[in-house]
Amino acid sequence: MEPESGIPNPRNPSQLCWVNLSRTLILAYQSLGVVYGDLSTSPLYVYTSTFVGKLQTHQSEDAIFGAFSLIFWTLTLLPLLKYVVILLSADDNGEGGTFALYSLLCRHAKFSLLPNQQAADEELSAYKYGPSAAVAAPSPLKRFLEKHKKLRTALLLIVLFGACMLIGDGVLTPAISVLSAVSGLEIAENKLTKGELVLLACVILVGLFALQHFGTHRVAFMFAPIVIIWLISIFIIGIYNTIHWNPSIIQAISPYYIIKFFNETGKDGWISLGGILLSITGTEAMFADLGHFTALSIRLAFAFVIYPCLVVQYMGQAAFLSKNLDSISYSFYNSIPDPVFWPVFVIATLAAIVGSQAVITATFSIVKQCHALGCFPRVKVVHTSKHIYGQIYIPEINWILMILTLAITIGFQDTTLIGNAYGLACMTVMFVTTFLMALVIVFVWQKSVVVATVFLLFFWIIEGVYLSAAFMKVPQGGWVPIVLSCIFMIVMFVWHYGTRKKYNYDLHNKVSLKWLLGLGPTLGIVRVPGIGLIYSELATGVPAIFSHFVTNLPAFHQVLVFVCVKSVPVPYVSPEERFLIGRVCPRPYRMYRCIVRYGYKDIQRDDGYFENQLIQSIAEFIQMEAVEPQFSSSETSSLDGRMAVISTRTVESTASLIVSEVEEFDLSIQSSKSLTLQSLRSAYESENPQVRRRQVRFQLPPNPGMDPAVRDELVDLIQAKDAGVAYIMGHSYVKARRSSSFLKKLVIDIGYSFLRKNCRGPSVALNIPHISLIEVGMIYYV
Repeated sequence: MEPESGIPNPRNPSQLCWVNLSRTLILAYQSLGVVYGDLSTSPLYVYTSTFVGKLQTHQSEDAIFGAFSLIFWTLTLLPLLKYVVILLSADDNGEGGTFALYSLLCRHAKFSLLPNQQAADEELSAYKYGPSAAVAAPSPLKRFLEKHKKLRTALLLIVLFGACMLIGDGVLTPAISVLSAVSGLEIAENKLTKGELVLLACVILVGLFALQHFGTHRVAFMFAPIVIIWLISIFIIGIYNTIHWNPSIIQAISPYYIIKFFNETGKDGWISLGGILLSITGTEAMFADLGHFTALSIRLAFAFVIYPCLVVQYMGQAAFLSKNLDSISYSFYNSIPDPVFWPVFVIATLAAIVGSQAVITATFSIVKQCHALGCFPRVKVVHTSKHIYGQIYIPEINWILMILTLAITIGFQDTTLIGNAYGLACMTVMFVTTFLMALVIVFVWQKSVVVATVFLLFFWIIEGVYLSAAFMKVPQGGWVPIVLSCIFMIVMFVWHYGTRKKYNYDLHNKVSLKWLLGLGPTLGIVRVPGIGLIYSELATGVPAIFSHFVTNLPAFHQVLVFVCVKSVPVPYVSPEERFLIGRVCPRPYRMYRCIVRYGYKDIQRDDGYFENQLIQSIAEFIQMEAVEPQFSSSETSSLDGRMAVISTRTVESTASLIVSEVEEFDLSIQSSKSLTLQSLRSAYESENPQVRRRQVRFQLPPNPGMDPAVRDELVDLIQAKDAGVAYIMGHSYVKARRSSSFLKKLVIDIGYSFLRKNCRGPSVALNIPHISLIEVGMIYYV
């Protein structure tokens, strides 16, 4: 049988190899626009930032040669050796970034601080990614770290600090890139004042942030060509300048010129490293954006396109400056030959916007991942592409970034000061990444501690020198990322602390299952038709809000499902593994538990299928329980029974249920007996036309051999679904106990309370239909 057209024949290795190669080359091409926009625009400001301040007294040909030698070896050792050769191999199911490294560590050692984790989570297919942890015996270092909770908290704080610095990048990159690009006008049009240039940069920045809600994919097809034209331009200009001005610059590749540079400049040369490190800003994007591409495509793009183009451009600029020492203040634009000045200026401005776009997109992704770790307040996440998974837009963060970027652009009005801040933020992220990577080498790759120590010391010495130079610039703008990081860290800490305290309260105030069993299957109240979905963060046990209902209301739903939506330390959970279904109390109680699991990069979509998938999953569980003895439970022994993973990719007819579709509008009028409710629902649906979805109707298949008890339970489930679904949540007020310290009261009563009031409610975040929501007031004294 011949394979279908377009599908490679597995018997033809050359065809398969060609298909893989072409796919990799296409991804490498696309990565130029998304990943490398920031890194490739660094030549706009590196030399200018290096030779300001105290190094102005050392502007000589040898100093220029030394600066180029430093740039060459920095580009070779950090982006090429550390990231391309080593770090891109440490992916988490194809995902990169500091959170991917932290996630790998949490799975290979018990470092996770996420609540409600279960043994069943370790059965996820994505969980087992990487070398098997069962091969090696646990090391003393691993046992030591697992035993001390303070060390695990410190590890999380380090990861969050790195994330906060990356958010700082999202503020600083647009400011420095756009301001550097438009500064070319100051040379060409001497009539323009500094204020007019800043105003133009602000207009471009407002436009950039205003376009974010369209999503990266709308303009992504333009990104790669812009960056490629930019790279070709700087490559050709670099070759021209090298040949035309000073071909002997090629000798500066020798590290001898670095030693000569420091001999001449001394302490001033060390402080100038804060400018040199700007040549590698944007390197972290290679690792952070790995999820959209493949490691091979990013490696090919850097090694064969980005690296040669940047080295040649820096070499050309150095050749020009060595013969034109008075042009250092606008080194890039002065080095452009006059006939091509305007085309290069236009493409430089466009490339700067592209570079900014990549960092803004990465910032949205980081905030989403912080939220999944329980370390950031709930925000609105908009999925901007149907085809490219993981491209998101967060309106609140977008406008905060815009205000901060405009404030920095207007406040500093100088690329050198912004560059000082930017360099410190980038180098701090690299420092954190090196530390996490050393832990991954030990715990995930299971190499010896010696190998990890050599890696850590080699790169920490290089990065430490740069970081120390960047810290010297704290008074001249370097304070900005530190202040921004501290603000974001305070927000993250307060949210994480308050959330953990609330969860622990729920955990210690669970309803006794023996008390429920004592009430009997009716729970001592009237069980009315319908399904009640009780939302809680607890993965086991019955939450306290349920006892409020049972004791204060005369009736409750016939079928009860305790729903827990939680994050697990993997990037994505496949739809087949998302639902865990179990039983709470014996069969006559009609009480179930559903745990919905999401990875840290998963997006909870409002697709309208949740209710139907839930009913199908419970029906599958009831059937499975009848035929598989490990899930069956006697009437007395099972209180909170075993959980089963139920596959739910789409809503379709199965062995348990027959599915048919009807219009929701017609059904809602029929199912509601009250005229008032009918008019209310029809008014709601006419005002919210997007809420009208196709309703699924379930029926039992004709199966004479079915156990009567199973049939009765499935009939009850279908009847309850037809009667309607209600969502029950706790409307909680969290307060510190009276005996608490002043600091705790400040954090809980003011900080956490403020964040809860001003972030999105849990019902909105979980896409719960407002018309079906019941909220129960609860006060938590933590």
